[in-house]
Amino acid sequence: MRIGVPTEIKNHEYRVGLTPPSAAELVAAGHDLFVESGAGRGIDFDDAAYRAAGATIVGTAAEVFARSDMIVKVKEPQASEIAMLEPRHLLFTYLHLAADKPQAEGLMRSGATCIAYETVTSRSGALPLLKPMSEVAGRMSIQVGAHYLEKEQGGRGVLLGGVPGVAPARVAILGGGVSGLNAAQMAVGQRADVTIYDINNDRLAELDTYFGSQIKTAYASRAAIAAAVARAHLVIGAVLVPGAAAPKLVTREMLKTMKRGSVIVDIAIDQGGCFETSRPTTHDDPVFEVDGIIHYCVANMPGAVARTSAFALNNATLPFVLRLAAQGAEAAMAADPHLAAGLNVSGGKIRHRAVADALQIAMD
Repeated sequence: MRIGVPTEIKNHEYRVGLTPPSAAELVAAGHDLFVESGAGRGIDFDDAAYRAAGATIVGTAAEVFARSDMIVKVKEPQASEIAMLEPRHLLFTYLHLAADKPQAEGLMRSGATCIAYETVTSRSGALPLLKPMSEVAGRMSIQVGAHYLEKEQGGRGVLLGGVPGVAPARVAILGGGVSGLNAAQMAVGQRADVTIYDINNDRLAELDTYFGSQIKTAYASRAAIAAAVARAHLVIGAVLVPGAAAPKLVTREMLKTMKRGSVIVDIAIDQGGCFETSRPTTHDDPVFEVDGIIHYCVANMPGAVARTSAFALNNATLPFVLRLAAQGAEAAMAADPHLAAGLNVSGGKIRHRAVADALQIAMD
């Protein structure tokens, strides 16, 4: 198969769909690889590294799309990229369509087959291609949250771990999945006062066993969330409903009860965010303030640590890319219902129920 890797063009997105080691695996399997010049520059791989792996370097994204059957990316295609998609194309990348109707409509018009990393499942029901970036975003959420709690950043001036004689910051993590677990690991490491909220009692029990006395757990009732928001210095939104828009767990009224200079980090912003006051931001302008509360809502958080993120993502996606390239999309999905769960758009129609429901678009 002819596989294309364009340079990512989303704001401050430095990751790349395929690293040179991944490119070498695909070339060894007999596939042709076309990489846009400079695609790996953000993670310190020049064109020569891709040539050494057996890839062909081309000058523009347009040439990548024109010469390729499958496009492998990291972030959702931007408008200029959607315009280059054709019905013959297979697009394999993160899409997050539930919060992006214009993108969904553009992909439908293209006629391309679009498989989203974030809805591919595993036998256990987990999301193996979302997991590595959820791990990165969870860990980053504490890093950026601690930074914006600093006074010169507009924060409350609270050190996450406190010092002897001064209490640590209170961190509330909404959602005990992969992102929430990784956020808690980092917050515990910085000696913060951490509570994780979830609606799955089995998951709360697992987290309690994992962390022991290092954290507290609580059932995520509306009342519990309201109380948590009122007392927390840092709130991490880490809720995920696969393929669907994130639920709005924190209302504007709840926000008004927070201490001035407190910080919200909305990891769920790719799926619309779980705070009523959230809106997507970029690495150029990552935060905004509502009622004295700092909101960090960058929609591609892992792009800030691009090298770590690109390798972690490739570790997860490469086996699927190899399978799709060897078998073609139709045969690969027929053989693997978990890969088929990643199909979001094909033949001009939405093919994923949660996405269709979120966008109120008929599947038939």
